[in-house]
Amino acid sequence: MRLGVNIDHVATLRQARKTYEPDPVAAAIICDLAGADGIVCHLREDRRHINDEDLRRIREVVKSTLNLEMAASDEMVRIAVKTKPEIVTLVPEKREELTTEGGLDVASHKDHLRDIIFRLKSAGIKVSVFIDPDIEQIKQCAAIDADIVEIHTGHYANAKTTSETDEEFERIRHAAIYAEKSGLSVCAGHGLNYHNVKDITEIEEIEELNIGHSIISRAVLTGLEKAVRDMAELIR
Repeated sequence: MRLGVNIDHVATLRQARKTYEPDPVAAAIICDLAGADGIVCHLREDRRHINDEDLRRIREVVKSTLNLEMAASDEMVRIAVKTKPEIVTLVPEKREELTTEGGLDVASHKDHLRDIIFRLKSAGIKVSVFIDPDIEQIKQCAAIDADIVEIHTGHYANAKTTSETDEEFERIRHAAIYAEKSGLSVCAGHGLNYHNVKDITEIEEIEELNIGHSIISRAVLTGLEKAVRDMAELIR
């Protein structure tokens, strides 16, 4: 199982003081060297953390795989085509949200997303779609020619009881199985940490986990290299 490290919150910490440190580009290099299989960053419409210059420099230094999370908008397609990440992950985006709150409703935006995916794939970029663990959404992702689905694990991570955790885990597992049978590669992420990730790693159909906040939080206390290596060991 591969590990993609989301470095957004390095930029969040920088923006708290509107200064130049810590540098998310330096963080991307450290994550690469520490054994991450890919670097993930989200260029938001309001540029609240990662900005355009960050993205340009990250593209220059990342030697593994760059996964650009973005809204399905014309502006972001233009940026992606120019930047050429290996993967684009289409995510829902609300200006007021603290973090991505759920998966894309592919069924309700099928024609628009099909066009966006066509344009990205024509530029040689693989396309992932961030969705809730829902069979109908997976069907629609296959129908619009996505390459990958990233299953939203937030409800699993935020479950309050054992029974709720078990129920959400089963939703993720069934979704991963169905997605693989539909010809889609399967990733997962959101809210995963050093305590709850182990069960998710047992779902064989999931090829990659994308984790950010927990790794960056631990890095404040232990250092980024160790935080990445510890997570990589857990999922492998």
